[in-house]
Amino acid sequence: MNKDPHKDSNTAPTGTVRAYHQRTKHQFERYAEGPGSLDWDAQPDPFRTWAGTRWYGLPRQTPARQIAWSALAAQRAPEPFDTDNLSACLRLCVAITAWKEYAGNRWALRAHPSSGNLHPTETWVIAYWVDGLADGLYHYQCRDHSLEWRASSVTASNQPGLWLGFSSITWREAWKYGERAFRYCQLDMGHVLAAVAHAAALFGWQARLVSLPPEAVAHCLGTDRAEDYAGVEAEEADVIVALHAGESRDVLFPPLNWDEWSGVPSLLDPRPLYQWPVIDEVAAASRGPLPVFHQTEVDRPAPEARADELAATRVLLQRRSAQAFDGGSILPAPVFRRILASLLPTGAGPVWRMWQATPRVHPVLLAHRVEGLPAGLYILPRSESGLTGLGAALRQEFEWASADAELPLYRLISARAERTARNLSCHQDIAAMSAFTLMFIAEFDAPIDADPAAYRHLHWEAGMLGHCATLEAEAAGWRGTGIGCFFDDAVHEVLGLTDTRWQVIYHYAIGMPVDDARLLTLPAYA
Repeated sequence: MNKDPHKDSNTAPTGTVRAYHQRTKHQFERYAEGPGSLDWDAQPDPFRTWAGTRWYGLPRQTPARQIAWSALAAQRAPEPFDTDNLSACLRLCVAITAWKEYAGNRWALRAHPSSGNLHPTETWVIAYWVDGLADGLYHYQCRDHSLEWRASSVTASNQPGLWLGFSSITWREAWKYGERAFRYCQLDMGHVLAAVAHAAALFGWQARLVSLPPEAVAHCLGTDRAEDYAGVEAEEADVIVALHAGESRDVLFPPLNWDEWSGVPSLLDPRPLYQWPVIDEVAAASRGPLPVFHQTEVDRPAPEARADELAATRVLLQRRSAQAFDGGSILPAPVFRRILASLLPTGAGPVWRMWQATPRVHPVLLAHRVEGLPAGLYILPRSESGLTGLGAALRQEFEWASADAELPLYRLISARAERTARNLSCHQDIAAMSAFTLMFIAEFDAPIDADPAAYRHLHWEAGMLGHCATLEAEAAGWRGTGIGCFFDDAVHEVLGLTDTRWQVIYHYAIGMPVDDARLLTLPAYA
């Protein structure tokens, strides 16, 4: 009798995904395979351009909408699709927000974070009846805040439509991080999706993921055109987001057929020194459909206005990844609760309106300095099934004592956790100097066995969680930073996880930042 390949966890592509995750774990005695040395002067170009095609400069003025951060999730009349609003939306989610300069070196910061500030994600714009823009497919060039024409559609449309597509150039991350880089590309994708959801909400637009087969996404974005990418770094098609300017819950599909292609992509690294074939293998094995999204809207709390809060545009544009924390500031309890509330699928923010899949990723907290909260290990299950599953999987001696009257926060153990946080996070001080550090634990075996594409989606979900946390912290004058380097199985040992039903996939720290006064800050677009 023939076996169902998804029932056998060692069968490709499920086995490929599992093997990749196992071999790219960091251990105390060894790190995942990576380059033996780095030449920062030979870093891959962070900006891909398309030569020989039409170029459209976008308005560069800073978005000035005076909407309070707490009001971002409130329903508002949608603004029209035009180049001004498109430009402002891109500025708030995927554009450059500042340049930094030190000792003759200059680098860009963007509205969304990226592992190592390497930014593998490329952005595409599909426009129909967008005032001031010809219908077609465009590549967004964030260096100049411009659009590069790629193709026109063979299908006419009688209604406005606007989509953002995303692809990943994995070599940008692999250049520094080696085999583990595919994980970081997926975490980055999660941050990007959350950034888009927040930016779109300012315009009354709803961000909806378009459920298409992976080959259709690649065809739509043109990343499957081998002749265009001959001799340059390939792009892995990720996902397309529809921006809705209305109440309909139906997702409008983008055009899938194009003609009059133009443009030649730039080479990013003329002399790559290493090759990591397992990245291509896991990329192929993990291609698949999006998860099933719930169609019913859940009750969400009304946004709570706060005195002296920042405008949403300022929060989105000033977001930075902390490089160090002061190690002494106490996080106020109300801020802590708002950060945790933003991670729940019933939260008021726009991210969980977009990502309405069953929660599979759950935060474990190493709390160091939070007002009214004893130092220790805590957990925030994001679903009833997560609560049940983690209750059975974690150490039986854990307390599971309720730690908050309103949030599903449980104390597992009371203890100083700075040393543990530092050791588990590849000995990085920032995990110990934070107010608290999150360890995102994913339901692993069940979703991967059902569909290997879940490997990407689990990382996306973790990236979205990190982004929600960092924006809520930023709005309160605090800051976050992602920690992609951690000792996987050491985390599992601390928690008492003895198999692969649950796996850690991301760390994220929140604290009071210490800025480096030596760095010169320059405007994004002078």
